[in-house]
Amino acid sequence: MNDKWKRRFIELAKHISAWSKDPSTQVGAVIVRPDKTIASVGFNGFPRGVDDRPEKLADRPLKYQMIVHAEINAILSSRESLAGCSIFVYPFHPCSQCAAAIIQSGITRVYTLEGAPEWWSSNFTVAHGMFQEAGITIEKVAQP
Repeated sequence: MNDKWKRRFIELAKHISAWSKDPSTQVGAVIVRPDKTIASVGFNGFPRGVDDRPEKLADRPLKYQMIVHAEINAILSSRESLAGCSIFVYPFHPCSQCAAAIIQSGITRVYTLEGAPEWWSSNFTVAHGMFQEAGITIEKVAQP
């Protein structure tokens, strides 16, 4: 996939991240088929049917127990096999739990930005190792 397409999909993931109601962290994910068409999208938020009132989102311990990450939402929202697809994630590298789901889903390439928040760096290191061990290609994309 050339740089033009990579930028388009990471920009789309950025756009989709803004759909999240999380006041502190907004993440978007786009799953792309090998023919460069979109298979699914997701953003971080509470499960469907669970009230996402601001006071719940402001309660970090509660929010962390309830939130569904963008990558998981994109995988769960897909209605087809994701084998051989790519996932574009904005603005962070997937966490270890999302890495496990990405690997299990058959996605073969992960595109994300450089850098990570300090508090997640050890988790991202674990996720990166999982991707390497499973043969998943990880590529950094320039900031949109």
